[in-house]
Amino acid sequence: MTPYEQDADVVVVGAGPVGLFLAAELRGGGARTLVLERRTEPSGESRASVLHTRTMDIFADRGLLPRLGELPPVGPGHFGGLRLDLAEADPDHPLAGQWECLQHHLEAELERHALDLGAEIRRGHTVTGLRQTPDGVRLDVRGPDVEPYTVTAGYVAGCDGERSTVRELGGFELAGRAADKVMLRADVAGLDIDNRRLQRFPDGIATAYRRPDGTTRLMVHRFGVQPDGEPDFDQVSAAWADVTGEDIRHGRALWLNRFDNTSRQVTEYRRDRVLLAGDAAHLQMPVGGQAVNLGLQDAACLGRRLAGTATSGAPPESLGFYHAARHPVGARTLTNIQAQAQLLFGGDEVTAVREVLGEVLEFGAARRHLARMISGLDVPADPPPDPPPTDPRPAGRGPAGPPAGRHPSTTHRPGRPPVDRLTDKTALVTGSSRGIGRATAVRLAREGALVAVHYAANDEAADETVALIEKDGGRAFKVRAELGVPGDVHELFLGLERGLKERTGDTRLDILVNNAAVTSTGSAPEDLTPEEFDRCFAVNAKAPYFIVQRALGLMPHGGRIVNISTGVTRTAVPDQLAYAMTKGAVEQLTFQLARVIAPRGITINSVAPGITDNGGAIFDNADAVAAMSQFSAFNRVGEAGDVADVITFLTTDEARWITGAFIDATGGTLA
Repeated sequence: MTPYEQDADVVVVGAGPVGLFLAAELRGGGARTLVLERRTEPSGESRASVLHTRTMDIFADRGLLPRLGELPPVGPGHFGGLRLDLAEADPDHPLAGQWECLQHHLEAELERHALDLGAEIRRGHTVTGLRQTPDGVRLDVRGPDVEPYTVTAGYVAGCDGERSTVRELGGFELAGRAADKVMLRADVAGLDIDNRRLQRFPDGIATAYRRPDGTTRLMVHRFGVQPDGEPDFDQVSAAWADVTGEDIRHGRALWLNRFDNTSRQVTEYRRDRVLLAGDAAHLQMPVGGQAVNLGLQDAACLGRRLAGTATSGAPPESLGFYHAARHPVGARTLTNIQAQAQLLFGGDEVTAVREVLGEVLEFGAARRHLARMISGLDVPADPPPDPPPTDPRPAGRGPAGPPAGRHPSTTHRPGRPPVDRLTDKTALVTGSSRGIGRATAVRLAREGALVAVHYAANDEAADETVALIEKDGGRAFKVRAELGVPGDVHELFLGLERGLKERTGDTRLDILVNNAAVTSTGSAPEDLTPEEFDRCFAVNAKAPYFIVQRALGLMPHGGRIVNISTGVTRTAVPDQLAYAMTKGAVEQLTFQLARVIAPRGITINSVAPGITDNGGAIFDNADAVAAMSQFSAFNRVGEAGDVADVITFLTTDEARWITGAFIDATGGTLA
């Protein structure tokens, strides 16, 4: 299939604001563009209603503002319900602030713009299948009054929203958090109630805004049990009455909707010839209008360059810039929206935080920082220069190497082996301030991974691990969290995600090594106390379970999990009974979970060390070492590096066919 045999250079799936604007950008760049939209008519809804400064700048550059007409300023915005004037982002900017542009009006004008430029739009046409070939993409389409047919194109751009068909068919993976809070939203005619902006009541939060046409936009969140499914007006009225005490049942609902605090993002914005933009790439609470602005800016970043690639015959790898430019922006936006969601939906528990943040917002620099972030002015207007191609895998295949936008190093750094098997991977090793954990962190970094060095209390030891890695040319940062106590996993991942985002722009975690543990050595079974028993299980079994659970939300296709067990689950050592029991639980976690996560290409394995020199005082005793050596088939005590090399192998692509396994790394002790 040559470009001349294709139905289009680019097919855009979805005719919302993002898809229509992308279609116009593609046509402006000379690409033959076809838009497929499953709805037969525009919805007429206005889920989004606000444009921010960066988007206004983009529209002004494209000559679109006259099409949109006189857009009224909305006035001050907010951050989590705390007043924030977005005009402070750049007081000298003529378009600073936020401007009302209802979604149905924006869609109509963007559709006219795309059609004027020569885009073709087919409404009522649903994509049912997607196949990549070395030369392009084939889409199976079902349309009204026609037989199912196939469309061929050089590229496909999924702009089909939060339930994206293209994202599903293209094999993209979403990472992040599911929703636990819901807000109901409605446009209602015939109401005469006071305007209010995210007013807090004892039982919830309510917003009312009367538009010039007489309709009122309502939003209401009720603390406690959250509603399921799409709302009806009775539900909205009941929630409004419960929160505000006002009766709105006499109104007439023109539009009903619900949104929640889902926070998810695809791990890669491009898979070969398929790309995502807008809510197909990131799902977030539409607080303050950030969602539609983020999507429109995705389209602006992608459109002209995708047109150039599609019409020039350049390889898909030339689009690596797109993920590199937009994924960090999306991750940053989702973070600030999560923070706002906590401030908005929290009850009494967030009162103190709101008061302190309110004091911080009295400072101009703080207001300007947040206003620029929400307005999109804290990132460059244009993406960075195109990087060299980094993703030469054949079209249509799964991710055999680093995803688009993550650029592997090709230079050999001092102390680094010539083949960096984990380049651009991220890893968390728990308990890595010493012993096997430290050796593993060093090995993973030597293979190219960015390593989070977890520790419980010994700052100096953790600093030594990081220093060893950096001296060897690697990258690492430390994360402190005591395991086995309430809130342990949450504290661990707060530090982990912060460190990853600062260094990579997102919170993707490719590798998890559960190594941290405490032992019950020295306690005979009859002497073990309930407190010691509980402590052992809390650190060794409970913490790894919930660390894995939390990590899976951040882990992409092809991730790796290694749980550290022990040889004493296979040989009797009575004074380590509780310890052995906890490690048996870890082995069951590995065995039982393997099939659950295999569809995501994630492997999970247990590694069981034997007697291994962890730097303890007993290993300075020659007689003790000689006695312990007799247990190994090699007649020596294991070194931490012996086990670390086994762990490292299991984190590489070479170990992709090993999962659910118990790996004996005891040096033959169990033979």
